[in-house]
Amino acid sequence: MEGEHRVGQARLPAPVKVFVGVIIAWPERAGQVEVKLVERLGPVELRSGVLDFGHSAYYQEEMGEGLKRYFLGFRDLVSPDHLVALKHYTNELEHNAFSEGGRRWANLDPGYLTAAKVVLATTKDYAHRLYVSSGIYEEVTLIYRDRRFEALPWTYPDYRSGDYDAFFHQLRATYMRQLTEAQKAGG
Repeated sequence: MEGEHRVGQARLPAPVKVFVGVIIAWPERAGQVEVKLVERLGPVELRSGVLDFGHSAYYQEEMGEGLKRYFLGFRDLVSPDHLVALKHYTNELEHNAFSEGGRRWANLDPGYLTAAKVVLATTKDYAHRLYVSSGIYEEVTLIYRDRRFEALPWTYPDYRSGDYDAFFHQLRATYMRQLTEAQKAGG
């Protein structure tokens, strides 16, 4: 009918693919990081290569020089609202399990990937971040368009560099395959 208004229907979002970016001062302790994350998130499905983290000096005073960065992608799909609890868990690990003498030796950046974007969680507010709950904000860091990941004006320099694109392309391919299999199975 002309002039008829349609009311939107709230729907649950598709499940997402969780990953954790790790900045580490002592790469020989990477196994300790993985064990703690697997306890919470289940099996690791994808590991990136280890790269030098030279895009920012932000962590050097606390963690030292020569930092490394790598990513872990987890097998199980989850609801996007799990990211808030995951950010609290990773913060707890950083301050309790991954610090010595009041200094962290690992920084954990949890996020998730969908077909269209990469989202990161943070405790810091800023103009482009949306408050989710329990002191946690989220931001879209990369968007997926024309078969590539694109940075946004606020994207961190390391994510903007393209150094992580291969990992995110592999993670997205796995994610899309999982969604297709779930649809075929009727779930």
